[in-house]
Amino acid sequence: MRSVSTFGAAVFAFIAATVFSVGVGFAGDAHTTSKFEGVKANTGTATHSRDGGKDILTWSADFTIPDTPAPHWQVVDSKGNTYLLQRLKIKGDKENKTIALPSYVKDVAKVQIWCSFAEVLLGEASFAKSIKTASGEQDGMMASR
Repeated sequence: MRSVSTFGAAVFAFIAATVFSVGVGFAGDAHTTSKFEGVKANTGTATHSRDGGKDILTWSADFTIPDTPAPHWQVVDSKGNTYLLQRLKIKGDKENKTIALPSYVKDVAKVQIWCSFAEVLLGEASFAKSIKTASGEQDGMMASR
């Protein structure tokens, strides 16, 4: 009887370890920046995740939209190219908390908050290592053929 319960405990431990490792694999797809730092954007972080073949950026719950006329999402790739993206605020009280990166962005090193009205950088946050996007990975696979 004791050997059956030991066997059952071992099976349970194996199943639990498998479920945990699968969960960690999914969580490994998310990457978070450092805290935003700048003249107006000094709170929160941005997280990169992938939904199917789309690369998604989302700001954290503690992020505060700077009180400026036209704050926008902007990303910088590993080569220093900048890409101006959607506004943070939309008409009324709607916000672009989450955006899909366009396919022409091949990797992301930094996420910036840019005021397109004053043409000034309000704050930025960096990833520990640049994140290759799905389209960047596909281009890499095509180049290796």
